[in-house]
Amino acid sequence: MGKTSTILSTLLVALGAICAVAADDQAENEIVESVVWTLDHTNYSHIISQQKMIVVEFYAPWCGYCQQLEPKYEEAASVLNSHDPPVILAKMDTTIPENAELARNYTHNGVPSIKIFRNGGKTVHDYKGTRETEGIIAYLRKHAGPASLEIKSKEDAASLIDEKKIVVAGIFPELSLEKIQNFTALAEDLRVDYDFVHTSDAKLLPRGGPVDKPTIRLFKPFDELYADFEDFQVEAMQNFIEETSVPIMAILDDNPENQQFVNHFLHSPGDKVFLFVNFSTDVDAFKSKYYDVAVSYKGKEANFLLGDAETGKRALQYFGLDTNQTPLIFVLDMDGTKYVQRHVQPDSLASWLKDYKDGKLKPYLKSQPIPEVNDEPVKVMVAETLKDMVFNSGKDVLLEFYRLGCKYCEEFAPVLDEIALSFEKDPDVLIAKIDGAENDIPRDQFEVQGFPTLYLKSATGRMSCKEVCGTQHAASFVY
Repeated sequence: MGKTSTILSTLLVALGAICAVAADDQAENEIVESVVWTLDHTNYSHIISQQKMIVVEFYAPWCGYCQQLEPKYEEAASVLNSHDPPVILAKMDTTIPENAELARNYTHNGVPSIKIFRNGGKTVHDYKGTRETEGIIAYLRKHAGPASLEIKSKEDAASLIDEKKIVVAGIFPELSLEKIQNFTALAEDLRVDYDFVHTSDAKLLPRGGPVDKPTIRLFKPFDELYADFEDFQVEAMQNFIEETSVPIMAILDDNPENQQFVNHFLHSPGDKVFLFVNFSTDVDAFKSKYYDVAVSYKGKEANFLLGDAETGKRALQYFGLDTNQTPLIFVLDMDGTKYVQRHVQPDSLASWLKDYKDGKLKPYLKSQPIPEVNDEPVKVMVAETLKDMVFNSGKDVLLEFYRLGCKYCEEFAPVLDEIALSFEKDPDVLIAKIDGAENDIPRDQFEVQGFPTLYLKSATGRMSCKEVCGTQHAASFVY
């Protein structure tokens, strides 16, 4: 038997024991009676296909966040069941193996994950409301109604167009069935992210002049305040809204009204440029110069955000950076590569970004420090040592991606220790682990959607992946 097969055999026995414990935990958390519909692999396709709208929570019984959401989701379902028409709330247990493949497409960011399925599942939207009972009810009541509301008077316009939000208005001074249908389809598709209204009279709207042909008018509380567009092809409308709804310079601070525009920035295509400064001391020195730079890159697949270092502390930590390194500018390009300049000066913003565009900067790698001592049976890898220890080692490597605080990672730790002890004296085998939350993972080599995730690489270069119980799916190793 080959060494990789021996490692695999030991591993699968251990995983079986862990999964059995997970199954027992699951059984203890089952709900006997529920207003929430239960979906599984046997009824999922049929039920989804029959509903004009259905809301589905993908959950795992062991997940603490799922457990906190459960009673609120149940209470909201009880109220919404009486809505006219009723709003159906459902759930699917992602830890049941037969459900895992169905749930996989909807749980990229973990559980709980709530999705809104419309028109028999033809369109799927992320739920973007709060996870409190009243918030769930209010959000889903709104989204159970028409995708676009009609404006017939100035009073309608005043109540439906929120001056602090992005609102997309369809203006139809003449009947154009195709354009109306396209606008309605667009509103259905983007209703989770934007408010839509329509009218036959542009004079009822708060800004912009009259029009004599069908026009889309996007209202926004920044930059030029509104923008018009006349191409009613669906893809063209989507691109217009996507581009126009991103501020020239988004602001991340403690004002909750700015968060929606930060979200548009984060989901926009193109490179993302972040500048973090101390708003109480440094913002005046940077703001105008940074805005000028942002204006100069408008239309060049780059979007800009100015953030308060204190408000954005968690974002900095996520990228392996710190507030004591501010003023700090960094770029996250379309491939996920990062470039960083710490303690940047206002007058060097433009030249640093030019160097980035010209390919003169070295990428930044988020990595824990290289261990000074690494003599335990399970070796510790960090981002800076990953390439040499896995791909250049010439060994069979079993590598665990873990995260501190993960229940299943903690349960798996002694199993990995046992495997490492079994192969400790074999110079051709390496058992190792890496903190997947604290180190950049090369996405072209590793797909890590949950923790713990295990990769087994043979000395010949073949690799296979396995996610331990508790994650969204588990694929078998193939050798």
